[in-house]
Amino acid sequence: MKNIVSRERKKASSYKKLQMLRSITNSHAHRKTSIILDATKYIEEMKQRVERINQDIAMAQNSTCQNSYPVQLRVEVQDQGFLIKVFSQRCCRGLLVFILEAFEELVLDVLQARVSCSECFLLEAVAVKDDQGSECLDAQDVKRAVSQAIQNWSTQVNEQQ
Repeated sequence: MKNIVSRERKKASSYKKLQMLRSITNSHAHRKTSIILDATKYIEEMKQRVERINQDIAMAQNSTCQNSYPVQLRVEVQDQGFLIKVFSQRCCRGLLVFILEAFEELVLDVLQARVSCSECFLLEAVAVKDDQGSECLDAQDVKRAVSQAIQNWSTQVNEQQ
C-alpha cells in the first residue's frame, strides 16, 4: 500500500513538473516527448538570443573604445546564406566600399541589400556563398572579415584626420 501511494506521488509530481515546463516554453503539445522536444527547441532559441545580445554588447563596447565611429555588426545564419547588419549613428563615408570588398574576398553574392548613408550608416544585406567558392564559410568567418573591413576603414579615416 505504501509503495502504491509513493508511486502515485511521484507520478503526480512528474506530471506537475511537465505541465510547468509546458507552460514556461509555451508548448501546446500534450505528449511527454513532444513537450520535452518543444522545451529543447526553446532552450536553443534562448541560447541564440543570449549569444546575439552578448555579441551586440561586446561589439558596442569594442567599437566605442577603438574609434570615434562606433559601428555595430551582426551576422546571422539564414536558410541559404547570411544576414549581415552594420549600423553606426554617424555617417561613415567610404565604409560601404570596404564592406563590399570584404564580401568580394569571401566570394559572397549579395542577393538583397538595403543601405542608408545619409545621417547614419545602415547596411542590411542577405548574402550567399558563390558556387565557385570551395571553402566552407560560417557566420564567424563573415563577421571576422566584415569586422576587419570596418577596422581597415577606421584606420584609414583616422590617418586622414
